[in-house]
Amino acid sequence: MTPEEVGERLVALLTADDADAPAEGTIVAGVSGGGPAHERAVVDVPAALWWAAVEAARDPGGLGCDFFDWLSAVDELDEGFTVVAHLWSTRRKHGLLVRARLARESPVIESVVDLFPGAAWHERETHEMFGISFSRHPDLRPLLLPPGFEGNPLRKEFVLASRVAKAWPGAKEPGESEAGTAKRAPMRPPGVPDPNEWGPMKGKIPPPETPARRAPGDRPARPAAGERPVRPAVGERPARPAVGERPARPAAAGTVGAGQAEAAEAADRAGAAQTAADQAPAPDVHPDPATPPEAGTLPATATPPATATPPATATPPEAGTPPEAGTETDRGTA
Repeated sequence: MTPEEVGERLVALLTADDADAPAEGTIVAGVSGGGPAHERAVVDVPAALWWAAVEAARDPGGLGCDFFDWLSAVDELDEGFTVVAHLWSTRRKHGLLVRARLARESPVIESVVDLFPGAAWHERETHEMFGISFSRHPDLRPLLLPPGFEGNPLRKEFVLASRVAKAWPGAKEPGESEAGTAKRAPMRPPGVPDPNEWGPMKGKIPPPETPARRAPGDRPARPAAGERPVRPAVGERPARPAVGERPARPAAAGTVGAGQAEAAEAADRAGAAQTAADQAPAPDVHPDPATPPEAGTLPATATPPATATPPATATPPEAGTPPEAGTETDRGTA
């Protein structure tokens, strides 16, 4: 069955032709969101037909929703509370959401524990969190809250006292400083009242200071177009100083020592001298031969050619040594 068919089937079961049938229009069927895989039939019934609607949905001859999934409530503020139960058919694989609206003053609805015993814990939690009573419930003891807890935490008017006693999150809001200057008003989470209206600091917190805005007459007038300073033309701008005319680089106090300052000045002077040397005309490397050399200057002379090395002479024999045969002495004698 489609969700539309499930809703129409439950409406038909509850509006059968009998004396106890509700008035037309009090039972409304619809479809929830979630897409094809998660959408469910939604049927809104009066609180007096809550138990009858759950029974008709469980009946095997009706919708066959034999599995009780969960039960809870929604705080609708001035419109009261909405009790919601989700049922499922394990055989036909379709779901159903049954809803009933209760008044905000002393909300009471009939318990379905006799139809689904597993609903006992769900009704106990809804009772302590929203303050909704379930008639014929065997034991509405607190399930989650400690004994003696006052109030219903899931009601929207419930005051989160812990956030009033201590700012949350943290001790300071964004923009707040130790100087106590004016800042934007902090944004309180839902359920947190103004600390100046409720809690231990009631009436003791001064309102935040709002900085005064200047009046239109207090603002300085913008200069007219003719009174604005004119930018100098390109030719009127002062020329940049040459390298040798630039002032010496001042030493930063406390960061550059005397030796470093002297080294910086020497580097500037060396740079200026190098720039002046680069700008001077180059000397003539071929002087005029008719120009006499300056006094005290030696003329460059040609390098004399290397002299021939004399031939080596024969070493005379030592005294008392007979000459060898075939030597020059033998040839001279012969």
